[in-house]
Amino acid sequence: MATRSVRRPAGVLGGVLAAGAALAIGYLVAAITGGPWPVDAVGVQVIDMAPGPVKDWAVRELGTNDRPLLRLGICVTLTVIAGLAGFIASRGGRRPQQIAVGIAAGLGLVGLAFAIFSRSAATSVIDRVLPSIATLIVAVVGMFLVTQAFKPNLLLESPTPREKEQPEGFDRRRFLITVSALAVAGGAAWSATKVLPVRAGAALRDKFKVPIPADRAAAVPAGVQVDVPGISNFVTPNPKFYRVDTLLEVPRIDPDKWELRIHGMVDKELRLNLADLVDRRLIERDITLTCVSNEIGGPYVGNARWIGVPIKDLLAEAGVKSGADAVKSTSVDGLTIGTPISALTDGRDAILAVAMNGEPLPFEHGFPVRMVVPGLYGYVSATKWLVDFEVTRFQDFSAYWTDRGWAAEAPIKTASRIEVPKGFATLKAGPAVAAGVAWAQRRGIKKVEVRVDEGEWQPAKLAAEDTIDTWRQWTFKWDATPGMHRLTVRATDGKGELQTTELAAPRPNGSSGLHDVVFSVE
Repeated sequence: MATRSVRRPAGVLGGVLAAGAALAIGYLVAAITGGPWPVDAVGVQVIDMAPGPVKDWAVRELGTNDRPLLRLGICVTLTVIAGLAGFIASRGGRRPQQIAVGIAAGLGLVGLAFAIFSRSAATSVIDRVLPSIATLIVAVVGMFLVTQAFKPNLLLESPTPREKEQPEGFDRRRFLITVSALAVAGGAAWSATKVLPVRAGAALRDKFKVPIPADRAAAVPAGVQVDVPGISNFVTPNPKFYRVDTLLEVPRIDPDKWELRIHGMVDKELRLNLADLVDRRLIERDITLTCVSNEIGGPYVGNARWIGVPIKDLLAEAGVKSGADAVKSTSVDGLTIGTPISALTDGRDAILAVAMNGEPLPFEHGFPVRMVVPGLYGYVSATKWLVDFEVTRFQDFSAYWTDRGWAAEAPIKTASRIEVPKGFATLKAGPAVAAGVAWAQRRGIKKVEVRVDEGEWQPAKLAAEDTIDTWRQWTFKWDATPGMHRLTVRATDGKGELQTTELAAPRPNGSSGLHDVVFSVE
């Protein structure tokens, strides 16, 4: 006869391993089918329902760590509940054991419901629900097997008078076999997920060969990159390009199955596969993108060389009807973005991009096709994993972000950032160099000025300009004297407008104010 000191921890361990195996096998099925892992289905709903200030805080304080932390929080919650279910099962008897299995089934059904109703990149109903069904089955079976180790086992049948009189028991051998099987199954499934998605992803991207554009971008001028250690690369490498979106698992779309529908207020509806799209006129452009969530001096800005089809060409081919003033673009997961038609047809290089820095788009940045529109914050212009393009009117729809308190109009504000020195750094006294970047897409940067402490504004030296749609680097030399100091930067755009000093948070249409850094000199 086992004592309670053994039964209770064993029950908790069994419950945790049952949940772990269920989640691992569900994740493996999700990796194979492309459907949502139940944890991610719940996480996306949490993101969608979170109040605006909570989202703003997560982007500001956690950056790209918000996704793994959200996943971890959901998994920890599920683990605690599963452990509690195992603890209850360890009491023995039909009622506690039924409760334990019921808890496992309930958690699985909740995950299934979220998978059905939350946004997902899965296009078929079967792919959408299979990971949750697998998780549900393994959770229930696993918890059921765990309960069999605790005697008397009253889960399936009523106890006999003799069984009622038996002391509590613990079938140690059965328990060890059960938890070992759960641990092996969960570990094997989890290990497989670390190989399958990588291989599948590489194979999918390898299917697409970057086309040669008819209209190549000019060579980047000499002198766009200043020689100061610590400053950003003028062209942001793909792995370092910022990522802000609402999905926990990155969609992996088969380019052979991708299709774009262009419809709505058009004369002729278009349905294009990837070959149809790249068969049209392609252009190559250097364009800096900025996220509206970027705080003053923040990291959510990057510059890349893109290849894509001009959106104005596609709209002209479809024929825009009178009265249309917007395009509602939709991602594979159902997220919608509203963009003014004027910004897509006024001559700027708004494109449906298929390549980034000479490579097929990374999955994180929208493979196989995304929007890139210079001069607008991404939440109204940069739809990733694009599958639908509806010409419409702003009055006839509402988009994901505008539903959540962000402005419908989102031109990028003039901004500048100090990258060298870093805040709270320690410098040596004597000649010193500060450096950074400034951007004002569609207007360009005409001048950058720097102020030391509360002194006069002094001109910085501008690096060469690539285009008005890319950021521009700058340097500033001064004599650093011992003590604590503050550097502040401001920019003037190509139209002569000075960067505003008015402080504004990112919500509802982008942050504003001047970036400064405090540091010491010895």
